[in-house]
Amino acid sequence: MDSYDLIVIGSGPAGRRAAVQAAKLGRQVLVIEGRRRVGGVSVHTGTIPSKTLRETALNLSGWRERGFYGSSYRVKKEISGSDLGVRLTKTLEHEVDVLEHQFQRNNVSTVAGMARFLDSHTLNVRCGDGSDLAVRGERILIAVGTAPLRPETIPFDQDHVLDSDAVIEAPRVPRSLTVIGAGVIGIEYATIFSALDVPVTLVEPRETFLDFVDREIINEFIHILRDRGMVIRLGCPIDRIEKGANGWPVTWLADGRRIRSDMVLYAAGRQGATDALELDKCGLSIDHRGRLKVNPATFQTEVEHIYAAGDVIGFPSLASTSMEQGRIAACHAFGLPIPPAPKYFPYGIYAVPEISTVGMNEEEVRQRGIGFEVGIARFRETSRGHIMGINSGMMKLIFSLKTRRLLGVHIIGEGATELIHIGQAVLNLKGTLDYFIENTFNYPTLAEAYKVAALDAWNRMPGA
Repeated sequence: MDSYDLIVIGSGPAGRRAAVQAAKLGRQVLVIEGRRRVGGVSVHTGTIPSKTLRETALNLSGWRERGFYGSSYRVKKEISGSDLGVRLTKTLEHEVDVLEHQFQRNNVSTVAGMARFLDSHTLNVRCGDGSDLAVRGERILIAVGTAPLRPETIPFDQDHVLDSDAVIEAPRVPRSLTVIGAGVIGIEYATIFSALDVPVTLVEPRETFLDFVDREIINEFIHILRDRGMVIRLGCPIDRIEKGANGWPVTWLADGRRIRSDMVLYAAGRQGATDALELDKCGLSIDHRGRLKVNPATFQTEVEHIYAAGDVIGFPSLASTSMEQGRIAACHAFGLPIPPAPKYFPYGIYAVPEISTVGMNEEEVRQRGIGFEVGIARFRETSRGHIMGINSGMMKLIFSLKTRRLLGVHIIGEGATELIHIGQAVLNLKGTLDYFIENTFNYPTLAEAYKVAALDAWNRMPGA
């Protein structure tokens, strides 16, 4: 039986970062990946393919140029599933090649197969050829990610009723689409297909969605979506999904209304991909969604030498934070000092338009009783926004009245997930409104919105 200092189950963002970090510390590392090639959910069905699909849709549809050339402008008149698939295949091949090369450079061993625990240090790997391999790890990291929730009551058929994995595995452009679930995944796919001029109905059982995002940003987002024709049904639980006479699914809502569409995407939750691990053999338990509980400072589970990181431990389930979790787990496992994590990290939602946020939202500031002022900048007010033909999108900055410190940054619109990092740096360095007032920004840029928003807040600050 081969023994390793660290065995990593899963090669997504958390697993790859942990493996490379441990290897750089001179440890013997094995990565076990259930798929034929490394990359995990992030590369094969999650982060990378969904963002690639988004970019392809925006490019082929001419979405970014419609502010100048009109809503009927398109780069490619007829966009098919094969058009979407070409770029997906090329991008995913590149990502896998880069990751395989990274593992090779750092002497990280890999094996393709499904892992299950024999005891708290030993794993059995069922390889693709049907053979079994037993391996022992002094320390083990579980980074298996999640899989779409697939209730038995939903008639999935991989053609007209799909989960988010199936959308990527066989992309097609439907004549109409119903998306059930207004979480991050549901929102992203609903807006991507809407950008392709597909009629989209978004159904969410709750009255609100994306509750961690500032409500003013969400209200702006809803306005933008409805303005371009998307139907949004909030507070509408679904009763059932049936096949209609022509094979199209019919979604029945609890209030008696029904929605007929060519495709239904069920995106109402995900669950930890832990079923096959036989965690009872190593003394671990999971919650009702198959997720593991960890110490948030070290990412140790209930079993001291077994760690878990990434989506399998739940919120925030971001590729960026998963990478950092994996690195911290590997550092702790081998006694490397861990600097305190930054207090604030950004969230990015790759919808159309993008949403990104860092720090406290207005609701949180109010709950804490902090005196505050808000500054708003609309992208159409900037020269760069006008040049780009942007007619929507905004930036919201929140400042403390007492200390003038930046408390939160909330952006919706083109480039939001890139622009947020300026605010992230100022926030973590405890910067104030004066940074934005006194410093020069390149002109013309969308980043100028920081100065515009800061001046907007300054005009209403005491002593202005």
